[in-house]
Amino acid sequence: MALEEIRENLSEVDGDIRSYLENTGEYYKLQGFKIGMRSMTSFAKMLMLGSIALLALFMLSCAAAYGIGVWLENTFLGFLFVGLFYSLVGIIFYLYRDLLDKPMLKKFSEYYFD
Repeated sequence: MALEEIRENLSEVDGDIRSYLENTGEYYKLQGFKIGMRSMTSFAKMLMLGSIALLALFMLSCAAAYGIGVWLENTFLGFLFVGLFYSLVGIIFYLYRDLLDKPMLKKFSEYYFD
């Protein structure tokens, strides 16, 4: 009789362990899907906003270059100055690129470990 109860308990434990493992696997699949979709939607938002911002920046840059060119009475110099300005900004961002790693890592880790 006691042996029969132990055997039943062991079969129940085996069933519980299998159920636990299946549910844990499903949980991690859902967690991975959640993280993946959050990343994809964040990337899509950044891509859309970034493309609109770049288009606006391009138009403003053309207007500034033309305006500087009219002011200096040489359109070439206006575009040259705007190009040099963006080159300078690019060099500054390149030199301080390591400062961007920490905030970006912190932001993406919030999404991952949420």
